Amino acid sequence: MNQPNSSGVDPGQVLRERLLGGVTLLEESSEHLLEVVAVLESYGHVLDAYSLNLVHQAQREFLNPLPVFRFFNGAITPARLWRHLRHDRINYEYAEYCQRSMLWHGTGGLDTYLDGEAFLASCERVIQQRCRHDPLLALLQRLFPGFLPEQIRSAATASALAQFWRVMSDLFLDLAAARRSGEVSSIAMVVRFIQDGLVAAAAAPITYAVELGGTSFEILPPEAGLTFLVDVAVPYVEAVFLRGTPFLGTVSFNAQARQIPHDQSQFTYGALYADPLPTMGAGIPPSLLMQDMRRHLPPELERHYAGVGRGLGDLYVKLCTSFQKAMFCVTNAAIAGTFPHPLSTRDPGERESNGAYAAAWVERLRIARIDCLPAGESLVSQPIPDERIQPGASGRLG
Repeated sequence: MNQPNSSGVDPGQVLRERLLGGVTLLEESSEHLLEVVAVLESYGHVLDAYSLNLVHQAQREFLNPLPVFRFFNGAITPARLWRHLRHDRINYEYAEYCQRSMLWHGTGGLDTYLDGEAFLASCERVIQQRCRHDPLLALLQRLFPGFLPEQIRSAATASALAQFWRVMSDLFLDLAAARRSGEVSSIAMVVRFIQDGLVAAAAAPITYAVELGGTSFEILPPEAGLTFLVDVAVPYVEAVFLRGTPFLGTVSFNAQARQIPHDQSQFTYGALYADPLPTMGAGIPPSLLMQDMRRHLPPELERHYAGVGRGLGDLYVKLCTSFQKAMFCVTNAAIAGTFPHPLSTRDPGERESNGAYAAAWVERLRIARIDCLPAGESLVSQPIPDERIQPGASGRLG
């Protein structure tokens, strides 16, 4: 898919032309529309659960060195323990994987703040308060002075991700309702709907505080100026959609084999690159997420899967492919809204700047699973449709 096809056309060039032409990366078809909206509806329900659990971890499991019951949201009963052991539950491990990927890759304004002096000063105040009443934490702080600040960084990242997922959960459920009402009837309208949602939430503040001994401690204060889009959404796309982390069994961790890049920015283990294999792991491919989405699968999409290929025998593979199509739409919306200049510009310098921006994205996307984008057999087999993503005056994310 990433080399010129028999007609000599480079798929990367097609991707670039579609981005600069305001055309969706995912080709228009009724099947694509069903898959994307239905799988995002399921994803919206899952993100709701993920968000609630991350809030619980950030608030109720704060500085707990052994958070054994962190996935129970504070409601531990024999029935829930039994379902947990039988794996009849939401796989919060995937949410934790995403949170740790964001923390480890450390891109964007959130990571910059977490490495700053203001954050370290907040950590010091919180640690002093906790250590007064917790001898174990006081001992850990003396033996490993970097341990507790890193735990607070992790909690702050969990809180920020929970706030991001809260917005995206509502957005995806609203998208499904819009399709049912007839408001959304094409892939271009899906991308536009997501883009408008990102625009509306772009400047929403990201804050985080914990209460200890009746006193509130601000970990991510309003004064930090952290916002939804730049400081959380963009780092999330970078860490989870694109970079990800190497998954055991897919590559060699032997340094001499050199299968894992030394530079984290060169990682290509994110959701857009994942092979749709049901390994049932938290990393690539995101099989645990597929299992969670299966619990909330809309009947319409299940009937569609039942009539295609092996029916429901390879359901997780089909879900993974549909999820990748949906994530290409989300990525498409983010790209469309962050071009440095309007796509309609006639200024040569601005057009060149837009071209360079599109080319940078294409270099990353051309090695992703773009085989899921066409409605037919080949990315270059069909003409570019006339329907465009209309940018509009309020459609800019930047």
